[in-house]
Amino acid sequence: MYNTADLQETVDEIARVLGASATLEDRSFRLLAYGAQHGDIDTVRQESILRRRASRQVRDYFEGFGIATADGPVRIPASPEVRARVCWPLRHREVTYGYLWLLDSGELADAVLQKAAPLVARAAAQLAQEARSRQDLGRDLLALLSSDPEERASASIELRGPVAAIAVRESSERVAELWTLPRGVLTRAGSPVAVLAPAHLAGEVAQTLQAAYGTAAGLGGPRPDPSEAWQSWREARQALRIAEHFPRFTPIARWEDLGVHRLLARLGQADLRELAGESAALDAELARTVEIYLDLGGHAQKAAAELGVHRQTLYYRLGKAERLLHRDLADGDDRLVVHLALKAAHLAL
Repeated sequence: MYNTADLQETVDEIARVLGASATLEDRSFRLLAYGAQHGDIDTVRQESILRRRASRQVRDYFEGFGIATADGPVRIPASPEVRARVCWPLRHREVTYGYLWLLDSGELADAVLQKAAPLVARAAAQLAQEARSRQDLGRDLLALLSSDPEERASASIELRGPVAAIAVRESSERVAELWTLPRGVLTRAGSPVAVLAPAHLAGEVAQTLQAAYGTAAGLGGPRPDPSEAWQSWREARQALRIAEHFPRFTPIARWEDLGVHRLLARLGQADLRELAGESAALDAELARTVEIYLDLGGHAQKAAAELGVHRQTLYYRLGKAERLLHRDLADGDDRLVVHLALKAAHLAL
């Protein structure tokens, strides 16, 4: 995470050199540091400081001035709601890592701004270094979550337990701001996104990421020893798999809540196909009928209502399914085989 002490020192020095109110935000407009305020501040500045982040409306407004790609200071004129200010993109090697904001009372001429150029470069370098550190942590995270003991031994991350892993499916239409997650949460982009969080934060983090991507997430069980985090990661990926195939567990599947689906999630494709073959004789309508009937514990009235059919129609379909499968749904063993076969069919490719 960001070294806020160093950033705060840099921002304080910029505010002193320029005699202007200064704030520093990352590229998602999350407040990282702010200097002593000189004169009056507007609502935007006040809200940014109090809430530690600018609103989406404010972000859209300022990004409309091209600040994300600008190579130098961008002057933003005053409006009824916003005081005039200067946005100085914090760029390092042609990458924007954040923004320095300066309220402008008319005294920040170009020559004056240049007095702070070395400090701005320092702030940009600090943010770039933090970004590289997070990338290194991401690589170490994958090693820590590997099932290979030798790879896990190569990880240089020091963590305190208990921890829990989260697997989130990426979206082609949305991008989650992984760097804004709480301190102590480690992430690595991929398919799925790998996340390791303190166990007490894992549920909240899973909800945040699932909402950001709009897809599905799996939450592994907690592990008191971080060296066992790879087991939680395996559970998280398997839970994600269940969430993506069984609507009842969406949008976030918790490993501890999956019941018998945990067994199915552990099976390989060959085993799943073999098990699913027990129900292969059924067409889609019969398969759905039998699955709902068994899901409801063999309660005919509830199953008929769920399917929207008359009870006699249900009995007809069940009888036809029994003849095709050569199974008796009144027999416990037969019922178990058919039920598991129908569940396995959702996961078999």
